[in-house]
Amino acid sequence: MITLRTNIAEMAGYVPGFQPEDVASYIKLNTNENAYPPSPRVIDAIVREAGEGLRRYPDASSRLAREEAGKLYGFDPSWIVMANGSDEVLNNLIRAFAGEGEEVAYVHPSYSYYGTLAEIQGARVRTFGLNGQFEPEGIPDDYAGRIFFLTNPNAPLGFTYSQRYIAELAGRLSGVLVVDETYADFAEENSLDLVRSLENVVVTRTFSKSYALAGMRVGMAIARPEVIVALNKIRDHYNLDRLAQAAATAALKDQDYFLSCVGKILQARAWFSAELIKLGYHVIPSSGNYVFATPPDRNGARVYQGLYDRRILVRHFSDPVLSHGLRITIGTMEEMERTVQALREIGP
Repeated sequence: MITLRTNIAEMAGYVPGFQPEDVASYIKLNTNENAYPPSPRVIDAIVREAGEGLRRYPDASSRLAREEAGKLYGFDPSWIVMANGSDEVLNNLIRAFAGEGEEVAYVHPSYSYYGTLAEIQGARVRTFGLNGQFEPEGIPDDYAGRIFFLTNPNAPLGFTYSQRYIAELAGRLSGVLVVDETYADFAEENSLDLVRSLENVVVTRTFSKSYALAGMRVGMAIARPEVIVALNKIRDHYNLDRLAQAAATAALKDQDYFLSCVGKILQARAWFSAELIKLGYHVIPSSGNYVFATPPDRNGARVYQGLYDRRILVRHFSDPVLSHGLRITIGTMEEMERTVQALREIGP
C-alpha cells in the first residue's frame, strides 16, 4: 500500500476559480485575467521563438527577461529571479526560509494558496485578521515567524497598505516580509524602494494580470542578491521555457501598449465602481483590476447566481468573512456595461 506523508494526505488542495469549457459564451469576470490580449510584440516574439530553437534548452537564468526587468525597475539583474508564475516564487520562498514545523503567516482574507504551500512544506500556518481600517490585528511587535506574506493590493478586497505601514511591519518581523504585488501595476505605488532599503523585504510580481500572460505562467521576485542566490538553488534549472522567456521580455519592452491597457482598465474600474454605488452596493476602493462589492441585502450568493444565469461569471467565496460580497474582475467597458445592466435586472 502506498503511504503518503501525513500532512499531504490530510490537507485540502487549493481550488482555483472556475474555468468553463465553453468560455466564449460567458462574460468571464471571475479570475482577474486581463481584459485585453498581450502586446502584438509578444505574439511576434513567440512566433519567432517557436521554430528550430525549441529543440534546445532555454537559457537557464532567463537572462534577457531579467535584464529587461532590471532596466525597467532600476535593479541589477542579480536582484531578480524569473519563475514559472509567481506561485513558483512563493513556493520557493517558503522552502528557502521555513523548515518543517516553523511558522508561515499571512493576512486573512488574502491569497489562501500561501497556506496550501506552507502545508506542503510541513510548516505551521498562522493567519491575522483585519480590523476596521484593514490593518492586520494581533501581530506581536517582535513576531518571530519565518516568513510573512502581505498581498498588496489585497486580493480579494482591493485595498492597499501604505509604504509607511509596510516598512513599519518589516521592522517588527525577525523573518522575511514578502510583499506579493500581483496587482501592483494597477495601483498608485509599490514596494520596490523598500527592497533597496530593508534587508528582509522581498517583492513578487506576476505577468498574468497587467501583462495579459496568464496562459504563459511567468512571474518574478525582486530581492537582495543573497536571497536570489538561494532561490536559484531551489528552482528547477530550466524553470521558464523559451516561449515564456521571449514573451516576458517582449512584454516588458512594450511599455506603451502596457500603459494603454492598464489605463483602459483603470477607467472601466472607476466607472463600474460608481455605477455599483448608484445601485446601492458597498464597494471597497480598489487598486487592483477587480472590485469587491456587497449588495444591499448582503446576499452575495444570490447575486452570483443571478449573474451566472445570465452567463456572467464573477467570484463568490464561501468563506464567511467574504460570502456577503462578490469579487468582480474589470473587463472591457462593454462587458462592464452589460454587467451593470444584469445587476439592475437582478435587483437589490
